[in-house]
Amino acid sequence: MQSLFKNKTQAYVTVAETKASLQHKRIEEIALINQNRVMESFSAHQVADFHFTPSTGYGYDDAGRDTLEKIYADVFGAEAGLVRSQIVSGTHAIAIALFGVLRPGDELLYITGTPYDTLEEIVGIRGNSSGSLKDFNIEYQKVDLKNNAMDKDAIKAAVSSKTKMIGIQRSKGYGDRPSLCIEEIEDVIAFVKSIKPDVVVFVDNCYGEFVETREPCHVGADLIAGSLIKNPGGGIAKTGGYLVGRADLVELASYRLAAPGIGAEGGASLHTLLDMYQGFFLAPHVVAQSVKGAIYTAALLEEVGMKTEPASNEIRTDLIQAVHFKTADQMVSFCQAIQHASPVNAHVTPTPSYMPGYADDVIMAAGTFVQGASIELTADGPLRPPYAAYVQGGLTYEHVKLAVTKAVEKTFID
Repeated sequence: MQSLFKNKTQAYVTVAETKASLQHKRIEEIALINQNRVMESFSAHQVADFHFTPSTGYGYDDAGRDTLEKIYADVFGAEAGLVRSQIVSGTHAIAIALFGVLRPGDELLYITGTPYDTLEEIVGIRGNSSGSLKDFNIEYQKVDLKNNAMDKDAIKAAVSSKTKMIGIQRSKGYGDRPSLCIEEIEDVIAFVKSIKPDVVVFVDNCYGEFVETREPCHVGADLIAGSLIKNPGGGIAKTGGYLVGRADLVELASYRLAAPGIGAEGGASLHTLLDMYQGFFLAPHVVAQSVKGAIYTAALLEEVGMKTEPASNEIRTDLIQAVHFKTADQMVSFCQAIQHASPVNAHVTPTPSYMPGYADDVIMAAGTFVQGASIELTADGPLRPPYAAYVQGGLTYEHVKLAVTKAVEKTFID
């Protein structure tokens, strides 16, 4: 078969695919387990055609919406769920969780260091703090990681009588640290509960769903949140977010999303249900495609001398693949090449620019069918040293392989 790449590039590709092959087999086994759990839940809840029927107006008695929320809770190991198209993003889902549960005088303690950039204005550590947790007299503290691990001694010293919620960010986001595997989350949840049994443990689960065979609620998390245009939407859901966890906490979150007295009872599904059901069914497979693509990306970039996090032989817990470039120009060139190998807006050349919620200019390659969908192949990052692009998503392994290889060829071989 004729190669799609230059001879030198093809040599790198062959080595990279050989390096990635063992990891790829493991990912396929995880996908099978997760797919079975989703299938069993669909069957147990007797999903039928009428569950895809839109509701309008107030959205009362929406059987399709309510059943989907039970499926999310079931699959993710929780008591209850809130899965709504009215949730704008993962950041919005997290804000609903924080504002729904916390009250003036309470403290939110993040034990994974400073949270993702878009949360800084929510907790009130950047911007004018208007409307933030700080504005409502809800305190925010953090405990930095120590040697890339959660610092138990510092956590124990930081937990106080006013600590209402512990925050854990599973994925590295734009941070220079490893993402947290479920086993690590399980260990630290047991630890903080031994210090303060009634503390609410919240996990930002964005980018992590279906990458492992367990989710944070399976190991003791009280509440988790994420976005439907990331993993659980399977590339089909066009908008929305979710929260699952303890029934009382999900109810409080629903009051924040809607209003006290309405909560989860209101909210028309319109024409979103079919996409949400089908996307969730496809999610284990699509996530596996993305993770296989991330492993290949790491392997190929390692072959041309770049530092990658995680490395191609490391176990995965999310979609995020960080690649460290030596210069800003390399990073920009790589991201532009990813854009030019996208199915949508391939003719567009992205440039670093301001994005709401971020402190630095961001270069973002995102030629996606759904605007901002991180389950589709994107490459982006703030233009600040160290120059790291975060490559994530990919609906098919083939697309990731083609796009990343062409980007490597343009940036390092042409």
